[in-house]
Amino acid sequence: MRLQRHEVPVQETWNLTDLYQNDAEWEGARQALTAQIPQVTAFKGRLGESAATLLAAISTYNGLLEQLLRLHTYAYLNTATDGKNPVNQERNGKANGLYAEFEAATSFVRSELLLLPEGTVEGWLTQNEGLAVYGPFLQRLLADKPYLLHPETEEALAALGEVLGAPHMIYERAKASDVTCQPITLPDGTQVENSLVRYDQTLETSADVNLRRASYRSFSEGLGAFKNTLAATFATEIKKNVVLAKLRGFSSATAMHLHEQQVSAESYHNILDIIGTELAPHMRRYAELRKRVLGLDHLLYCDLEAPLDPEFDPSIGWAEGAKITLEALSIYGPEYSAIMQRAVEERWVDFSDNVGKRTGAFCTAPYGDHPYVFMTWTNQARNMFTLAHELGHAGHIHLATQHQKVVNAMPSMFFIEVPSTLNELLVGDKLISEATDARMKRWVIMTLLRSYHHNFIRHLLEGELLRRIYALAEAGESITEGTLSATKGAILAEFWGDSLQLDEYAKLTWMRQPHYYSGLYPYTYAAGLTAATAVAQSFKTEMQPAIDRWLEVLKAGGTKAPLALMQMAGVDLTTTAPIKQAVAYVGSLVDELERLF
Repeated sequence: MRLQRHEVPVQETWNLTDLYQNDAEWEGARQALTAQIPQVTAFKGRLGESAATLLAAISTYNGLLEQLLRLHTYAYLNTATDGKNPVNQERNGKANGLYAEFEAATSFVRSELLLLPEGTVEGWLTQNEGLAVYGPFLQRLLADKPYLLHPETEEALAALGEVLGAPHMIYERAKASDVTCQPITLPDGTQVENSLVRYDQTLETSADVNLRRASYRSFSEGLGAFKNTLAATFATEIKKNVVLAKLRGFSSATAMHLHEQQVSAESYHNILDIIGTELAPHMRRYAELRKRVLGLDHLLYCDLEAPLDPEFDPSIGWAEGAKITLEALSIYGPEYSAIMQRAVEERWVDFSDNVGKRTGAFCTAPYGDHPYVFMTWTNQARNMFTLAHELGHAGHIHLATQHQKVVNAMPSMFFIEVPSTLNELLVGDKLISEATDARMKRWVIMTLLRSYHHNFIRHLLEGELLRRIYALAEAGESITEGTLSATKGAILAEFWGDSLQLDEYAKLTWMRQPHYYSGLYPYTYAAGLTAATAVAQSFKTEMQPAIDRWLEVLKAGGTKAPLALMQMAGVDLTTTAPIKQAVAYVGSLVDELERLF
């Protein structure tokens, strides 16, 4: 039976008292921040007075934003671990409302800056040393000048922030509170409990074909019961962005999202096109290998991650798994390793399962405090890769926030998955180098391929779905459950070909991830792993100089555009070469696995 949240051992949960001692302290801080908002609105209409006035306004905004992120993080983390709790839901609603209020109240900053005479801000940045610290933030704002609406319109849109974010909230609330999976009855009469978390963490990779396929049906039917509701939610998110893009004068919603990511359309399409086309033959070979080794007449979508050597499934507890993960990441040196050690020892990680806990894994960090990692540890060795991934985000955010102002700390979404996927590769390298027999080496390669499947295929094909759905929406087509399922089915069929027997449940996988509610987020996983593959190789060939370079990239935060950050690390994604090299590396893993089997 799954534990209730209050039954989970405290050492398996994150320590939220590092943020606030209790809910009452949080509520006091919320009220205090609400009262402080006039400190920044006092500068309304005055930003053009002087560089000193602008600096005072931005410094005040920066300080209040730090408090807001802390408040919002506390509310979000409680909801993530117990979304059924009405107190958590209410607190999260308050936090979202305050966020919208703050955004509306401070929207004048962007509007006034962009209405100043050409070159004013740029000149002040060269004259005022204090203001220059905020240069990257101000330069990003200035890039929005062609898409600025009337200040009153900007304020109205900012005030509607909570409403505009409703599709994501509805999706998360439905999955956490409403979607349930029916128990599974196996051929021998055994009943097995199922849930979104349990399927995602364990049952999807069960070696028992009957259990795996039955849990797949149960999982898909649980989600499928809400397919029309969540299709409407998805469609609302798409339509919202199409309308906003037109209002601002972008050629499309895709162009608007790419502008936010500071990425060219060419780089975006290269990732989707090259990986989608050139990786498919390798993965079809892998699918055929799976079918043969598993002894199946046909391969279903739910068989794509089944273990090929079920008798060899290393089990490992949290303490030992965390120790090995940290050893793999020690390559970065003492500064980074100290952060990782604190994460494990000081309860930065919430790793137990409980009723109401959402699926998946993530890392978030309020400015000025340590990061928080969310995952579910199931005593499977592959959990080390998930932990390494999220610790990659933690180390990145922690170093960035130590060296940058809050408004400059976060890089573009296009870059965000490089540090995380790189850490997965480092864990894989360690395990392969220490493997004492072919079975262990084989298991590690399969786990690495699972990571590439997750980032290069699952998320890439999500990105392809968004590309096609946005095109349909821009053309005035209605986005329905039928549209989403048919489009997803077509994408899967094109990629996997005859190696996969496409069933109706596979077409519903557009319901599985929340990434569609974060712009063009899905494809950035593939972009990140492309760069991570190249950086991991540079660690082997250049060693310390490449590592030192990488640590400087992490500390740079969002002070550079994503392609410039990648170039700092020695990866040029303005060309197609790194993409093709990453695809070739995946092909070499498939080659080695075929040999080992």
